[in-house]
Amino acid sequence: MKVSTRVHYGLRAMTELARSYRQDRLLSIAEIARNEGLPLAYLEQLVGELRRAGLVEGTRGVRGGYKLARTPEAITVGEVYRVLEGEVAPVDCTAEDYLPGSCAREPVCLSRGIWARVQAAILGVLDSTTLDDLLISEALQQHVAAAQFVPLESVTETGEFAHA
Repeated sequence: MKVSTRVHYGLRAMTELARSYRQDRLLSIAEIARNEGLPLAYLEQLVGELRRAGLVEGTRGVRGGYKLARTPEAITVGEVYRVLEGEVAPVDCTAEDYLPGSCAREPVCLSRGIWARVQAAILGVLDSTTLDDLLISEALQQHVAAAQFVPLESVTETGEFAHA
């Protein structure tokens, strides 16, 4: 499965809004675009869709901007995916609107089961991962990266750490 640019950019915008949620501040689309390196015009379209779907709220005016409509813990990656891309269906016969019997190969198809399992696995990950989970993952990655940095002068000639 390849994730579209729409979903990828939209999720990046949503994580930026999730970061600002804790600070109780609004972000302009220009700020989001600048922070995430995203094209402004494209981002405007995506945020509009996310707002119409009730995931984002906008405030007009000089001090206006956007924020999440719910807490980062209450918005899943699956919701963002569905708003921007639609349902997850690796093949036509796993789509919600598939009419049983509409494929001539259905009675003898040996691959439909694997695609249904792939779909279930993808949905399991997307629907069980919240924006808050992504923030926690980011914080953990930053912590690990900081812990791995060891100043060169603190390593002895034998490769051991010098104790102060």
